[in-house]
Amino acid sequence: MAITSSCTSASLPWCRPRAGTSRRRSSRVRVCRAAVQQETYMGGPAGTYAREMERLSAKESLLLAFKDAGGFQSLVSGKTTEMQKIDVNERIVGLERLNPTPRPTTSPFLEGRWNFEWFGDTSPESFITRFLFERAPSTLASLIGMQVMIKDSYSKINADLKFLNSVETKIMLTTKLTIEGPMRMREEYTEAFFEAPNFNGDSIPVPDQLKGVFGQAAGLVQQLPAPVRDTFSSGLTLPLNGSFQRLFMISYLDEEILIIRDAAGAPDILTRLEGTGSPAAYGETIISEYES
Repeated sequence: MAITSSCTSASLPWCRPRAGTSRRRSSRVRVCRAAVQQETYMGGPAGTYAREMERLSAKESLLLAFKDAGGFQSLVSGKTTEMQKIDVNERIVGLERLNPTPRPTTSPFLEGRWNFEWFGDTSPESFITRFLFERAPSTLASLIGMQVMIKDSYSKINADLKFLNSVETKIMLTTKLTIEGPMRMREEYTEAFFEAPNFNGDSIPVPDQLKGVFGQAAGLVQQLPAPVRDTFSSGLTLPLNGSFQRLFMISYLDEEILIIRDAAGAPDILTRLEGTGSPAAYGETIISEYES
């Protein structure tokens, strides 16, 4: 940005022509111009290119910080150190200030399938993790991963669980998303689904001290009436009817990374799963504009 100011001999005394100077020199002194050249960060093609390179570098730095911290498994098992957490949070802040999407809640990049890489202590994902590990040691149960599918103002969160390193099951949460501003959204939890694991004592390496428990559980299931037994075997659906909800803001969004923060400021970082491009590429309808 260039700022140019002009002054004449009538306005500034030191611009008046000196005695004995030539007419050319006098005319040059009579009109004084002070020009200040200041190139802003966003100004011009060079500035835009530099900002984009800084953003890409910040993204790469954040992904490397996840890897150095042990990734998702280290976070859910409580092995991530305080130093690693602060390092990741520092890089999160560095990337957020370079957010290329000013209105992320209505951006086509928001829809798609995302994978959780990091989550804060107050997020629903953290609640699932605490619920699981406070009741079962990591040798019996583990959280393999979490994904979310965002489409048509709804999201479906899948938590993949594994018991005894061989039995896999899922917990699925359905939420309704309401746009409340260019960066802010409300999330209402409408339904939870618990997929019934297939317990087969003959094929699962059950510890000796748990074989009796598994045997009793299998016997109880077989004694249930057939309709109840079939319902139990197909999973359990729990209506939530918006009994739990939260506000969050999207602090960063591009075609690969999504960062959201809840009301307490805790960040959730997600990366887009391969093969799930934005709906704009397929002509799909995106989440409608918010009402101010």
